[in-house]
Amino acid sequence: MSAFRGQYTYSLDSKGRLAVPARFRKLLDVESEDTFVVVKGFDHCISVYPLAEWERKEAVLREQAITNSRTRKVVRTLMASATETPCDGQGRILIPPPLIAWARLEKDVLINGALDRLELWNPEVFAGYIGDIEETFEELAEDLIL
Repeated sequence: MSAFRGQYTYSLDSKGRLAVPARFRKLLDVESEDTFVVVKGFDHCISVYPLAEWERKEAVLREQAITNSRTRKVVRTLMASATETPCDGQGRILIPPPLIAWARLEKDVLINGALDRLELWNPEVFAGYIGDIEETFEELAEDLIL
């Protein structure tokens, strides 16, 4: 699968549906069958995985020791929020109300490509997040091979 890159701002409709940019839908592999899994993300965003990619994440989670309390907490939190959602005929996915509340989404939603997933952000929350790391970006990137 190719990487999700770039940003778009789309509107969330009154039923909680959000259009997935065509450019991102084209990156779905055949195994995903035009279906995504939406799940609670980090830093108050929503993570949106193609179905096949989410199934790979689940396989990794299955390999973790259930006796580890951190593993149990992460698995419970992620799986409780995970919702499979197919794209409708207009390329929209349904975002469950608890996740909309978690990410503080309102009308406008920033759709951020993040390699293997999309992230859905309240644009103001994302701007604050980016503003907080701008001054330390180079320091954060030091350990990464780019």
